[in-house]
Amino acid sequence: MQPMISAENLRKTYGTLVAVEGWTLDLYPGDIFGFIGPNGAGKTTTIKMLATLIQPTSGSATVNGIDVVRFPREVRPYIGYMPDAFGVYDDIKVWEYLDFFCAAYDPPKESRPEIIERVLTVTDLMEKRDAYVQTLSRGMQQRLCLAKCLVHDPKVLLLDEPASGLDPRARIDIKKLIARLGALGKTIIVSSHILPELADFCNKIGIQERGKLLVSGDVETIVRQLQPTRQLMISVRNDDSAVTRLLETLRDHPLIEKVTRDTDTPYTVRVAFTGNVEQQAILLRSLIAEEHPLTSFAESAMDLEDVFLRVTTGKVH
Repeated sequence: MQPMISAENLRKTYGTLVAVEGWTLDLYPGDIFGFIGPNGAGKTTTIKMLATLIQPTSGSATVNGIDVVRFPREVRPYIGYMPDAFGVYDDIKVWEYLDFFCAAYDPPKESRPEIIERVLTVTDLMEKRDAYVQTLSRGMQQRLCLAKCLVHDPKVLLLDEPASGLDPRARIDIKKLIARLGALGKTIIVSSHILPELADFCNKIGIQERGKLLVSGDVETIVRQLQPTRQLMISVRNDDSAVTRLLETLRDHPLIEKVTRDTDTPYTVRVAFTGNVEQQAILLRSLIAEEHPLTSFAESAMDLEDVFLRVTTGKVH
């Protein structure tokens, strides 16, 4: 299957400043790519290059197989670009705002009302159809900006900080909407420096710092690269002898690379386990059969925040 977005050694410089360096990535239909990085990491510059708004200094990129530098006009119908700042037109209603942008793509005039109704329904803005744009809440304006990106039914969505400045409820609504669009087969890049808002709905992530894409891929693969063993946390009742016996049992296990007593919770043991999920279940059954007084048995998986802290240095341009 041909990638919907493909970039190879994409680079952008401003004088001596390297804003984006060697950006290489392939994304396919249905991929939702969480683009993570601190402010100043080059995320917006990267997205603007893919959106044909900035020409790269070197490297190449295609959208649906079309070169973004050589054929920008041919690329744009495939892209819905949502900038990090939403420009509000005063004294214009929601449907008029969408009609203006819909007309820019030159569909048959008689089909525009149907298109507007469709995107209003998808973004749950139908009840605000006749409201003035400047009266909408920040969350509603973000949804309207996303609706504007959908009027031409693009295959690719480039969303730059779509949840910036939203309250918790509005963030949840935006996440659900993006997940729904991904399920429709659209390829989505969504940038953010707030990790929890990406973890729930992105199937792939990339972490960028100082213009460099440090890691990219599906979350589980990246976690396994950074943490090759499963980290298990096994607790027993508050009894030193129970902890000692558990430590002795685990140290003899062939699939355990390292076992230590946790310093923060003294009746918990940390285990570096090299086996798979099925072997993990077998270990649990054997501990129960040997009558260890277990109170909990869980895998302590790395989350996006752990991954981010592991691969970045905290430096900015």
